[in-house]
Amino acid sequence: MKDRKLTVREVCLFGVLGALTFGLKYAMSALPNIEPVSLMVMLFAVTFGAKAIFPIYLYVAMEILFFGLGLWNVNYLYVWAVLGLAAWCLRGMEAPLGWAILSGVFGLLFGALCGIVDIFIGGFGYALTKWISGIPFDIAHCAGNFVIALLLFVPMRKLLTRMYAQMGQR
Repeated sequence: MKDRKLTVREVCLFGVLGALTFGLKYAMSALPNIEPVSLMVMLFAVTFGAKAIFPIYLYVAMEILFFGLGLWNVNYLYVWAVLGLAAWCLRGMEAPLGWAILSGVFGLLFGALCGIVDIFIGGFGYALTKWISGIPFDIAHCAGNFVIALLLFVPMRKLLTRMYAQMGQR
């Protein structure tokens, strides 16, 4: 990262990407737990490094503004950071299958990650019951994430990296 300060171009880019992530998720909302957010978070992390927090948390802010404040918002404050950190740690990986596996595993573990908040709300038994009842959705989330990342991660990474470089940011 050349500079920790955001440029005007980055502010614009991150605003568009955060809004695009929200719009894509909303457009796909009829499909249960099939979403492009995991793909976008991984792309932001490997392309922008620490600056990925800006489009990621703009997306989270839009979720809160559009759907209202709820306990599920607490989950979004850390689960996307977990995925972003995992992607950043694996940023040297080139294989589409590797990115698909990471995204799929994240989808499968999404309910368990959200269960951390549920422990504080209703105790371990409540969190475990809620997580188990959501496993079918986690499986759909896993499958959707796997396919989306397998097909789109590598070409979108090349596009985003090239675009960011042309902005003079890399």
